[in-house]
Amino acid sequence: MEYRHVALIGLGLIASSVSHAIRRAGLPTRITGTARSAETRGVAARLGLCEVFDTVEEAVEGADLVLLCVPVGAMAEVTRAMARRLAPGATVSDVGSVKQAVIDAVTPHLPRGVQFIPGHPLAGTEHSGPASGFAALFDNRWCLLTPLAGTDPAALAKLRGFWEALGAKVDTMEADHHDLVLAVTSHVPHLIAYTMVGVADDLRRVTASEVINYSAAGFRDFTRIAASDPVMWRDVFLNNREATLEILGRFTEELFALQRAIRTSDGALLHAYFTRTRAIRRGIIEAGQDTPAPDFGRIAATGGS
Repeated sequence: MEYRHVALIGLGLIASSVSHAIRRAGLPTRITGTARSAETRGVAARLGLCEVFDTVEEAVEGADLVLLCVPVGAMAEVTRAMARRLAPGATVSDVGSVKQAVIDAVTPHLPRGVQFIPGHPLAGTEHSGPASGFAALFDNRWCLLTPLAGTDPAALAKLRGFWEALGAKVDTMEADHHDLVLAVTSHVPHLIAYTMVGVADDLRRVTASEVINYSAAGFRDFTRIAASDPVMWRDVFLNNREATLEILGRFTEELFALQRAIRTSDGALLHAYFTRTRAIRRGIIEAGQDTPAPDFGRIAATGGS
């Protein structure tokens, strides 16, 4: 049930971590890959992440699993380029943070006989590039698969097994539901982080040195999130507009309620609200998705394969 040949299209944090995790798992898998930038391809080659090719067409030749690890906005172009070179019976998947837009971009260009199973490993740090990957990135993290109608159950089971071998827990859901869930758990929190850092930058009464030197935990961790890849997040928001705007509307309503409670000195409401939200944090810890003393990507940043 193992893949003989995995092709990684895009060689950033996720793809490099996949490479390290495949080797850690001892899978007898040939790994090929490519990236748009010659510089990125050079770094990946020096690190020995995979057999590096100059073109998508060369990288996917003969692969039985192709992982699209490029920004959502590049999915259609990459799929068009590789379509004629895909092996019959191959599985194509992706690691994008939105799913319906990826489905719309990829499926029109795939030939018959190729299985497309969209996926999203819920793992990452604020770092990017081929040197940022490490084998433990997916350990005990969820990978969500959003199979299309008519997906071959054997192909789905094989992809599930692949991610489990890399350390992930796997679940399946509908693409539109995935996009709504991720708007709550990832997309809007990132947007809020970008906004808060932007507010600090714009607040000229607080000097740059004060913001940097006196960063308490809250602002410090906002800046960690806001350091994420700008191309990726631009594409996420442009391609998950409806769900993001829906959750932003909910957020705005909650924010106005808290604003009114502060203005009217409604301590009881504030205490009840914070007590309820604190329980959610405890639930995340109990689910094994963080620790009481989170590292916020600092250990991962220095982790190796």
